[in-house]
Amino acid sequence: MDTPLNRKLPTLPLAALGALVLTSVLGVAAVRVVGVSPQQLPDAPTQQLRLLRFEDGADGSIAIRDARSGDLLDTVAPGTNGFLRSAMRGLARERKRQGLGPEQPFELLGRADGRLTLMDPGTHRRIDLESFGATNAAVFVRLLPPTSPGADHVAQR
Repeated sequence: MDTPLNRKLPTLPLAALGALVLTSVLGVAAVRVVGVSPQQLPDAPTQQLRLLRFEDGADGSIAIRDARSGDLLDTVAPGTNGFLRSAMRGLARERKRQGLGPEQPFELLGRADGRLTLMDPGTHRRIDLESFGATNAAVFVRLLPPTSPGADHVAQR
């Protein structure tokens, strides 16, 4: 009679699972011994800074304003620019989750190494925009303040 206790377990799948576990453990150990860190490299110095406010329009548009001057920098038409919309939706959702409102502006930082970071100082969340490709980062690059030749200082907050 063939009972569950008498059945032989298939050896090939068990050996494959064992090899996978062993490889994973050895890989993690090797990374730790060599000293490779999963941490992000330190940020390059900030060369450009713009404080931004994003205002939803009744028609589905988004007005992007300089938080210091109130100047309108751009208007995103309804149903366009999905990357900007999804990035801001994620940051706004985190603010709402933490009970924060729109009072504090977002920070757009242009780094010395060409990277671009969108920061929410209220929630401490950040989006490294270059991680999403040059086309998506370009949406935010045009919002940075203009640079004067030879200037390597950060715009004052």
